[in-house]
Amino acid sequence: MRLEQRFDSGEFVIVAEMEPPKGVNVAEMVGHAKRVKDRVAAFLVPEMNHAVMRMSALGGAMVLRDQGMETIMQICCRDRNRLALQGDLLGAGACGIRNLAVVGGEDPSYGDHHQARAVHDITPQELLAVIQGLQGGRDMAGVELNGSPQFLVGSTTHAGARGRSIELEAEEMASRAAAGARFFITPPVFDPELITPFMRRVDPQRAIVLPTVLLLKSLGMARYIERNMPHIFIPPAVIDRIEKSPEKVRECVRIVVDLVGRLRAEGFKGVMISTLGWEHKLPEIVESL
Repeated sequence: MRLEQRFDSGEFVIVAEMEPPKGVNVAEMVGHAKRVKDRVAAFLVPEMNHAVMRMSALGGAMVLRDQGMETIMQICCRDRNRLALQGDLLGAGACGIRNLAVVGGEDPSYGDHHQARAVHDITPQELLAVIQGLQGGRDMAGVELNGSPQFLVGSTTHAGARGRSIELEAEEMASRAAAGARFFITPPVFDPELITPFMRRVDPQRAIVLPTVLLLKSLGMARYIERNMPHIFIPPAVIDRIEKSPEKVRECVRIVVDLVGRLRAEGFKGVMISTLGWEHKLPEIVESL
């Protein structure tokens, strides 16, 4: 069943992030995806997460799609101008990729190619309008296309992030929804109560919110995020759980499972599970849900 059909049916949807390789050997990526494909609605293929050079999202999505898996291709404004973005979108459409996630992208200074220059020729909001135009049969120059792509389009929201205005985030989401975005992925959520007030302002018929559930890898990682990423709130109880557990990695997996259960009980239509390269932990997570 296609992702859009799952959304329309009201099914609780599990999306799993699947990092492309830093190289051309896709065997590990494909193997991880195959192990959970029956329990995951779609695999989100990021476009060089954290500005670290890897295989493109288009390439990774095509590899998984050729293996019969549903994918969401991330398309990023950081690395390409309007010509290249449109070309990638047409290529994705021609290759049968039907789901997109529009993002701005992290600054290259965070990644492994510090001399890289960000492009940002157009904004994510403008890119949503570009996608609408391509689906309507014309490019940004107004030239008619020989066949137009059709996509289910998603984007991001800062809902649930500390220090963000609920009103401004709701307005931003409404604007992106009007530009064609159907689903929205949040930053990592560790306390569902932080995002609940925002959800009261969202029309569930116009926008599906998928909270990101991040797999913490260690106590040190949890403490680092809490101290250095002020927009992500990790409750002290979560850090305490990891600290007291004799099997810290297993406890981190349990935290993911518990969070997904709480978010489902809160009425969310799905989640996006991010393991940051620990895709080998996905079977343990999804089999426990």
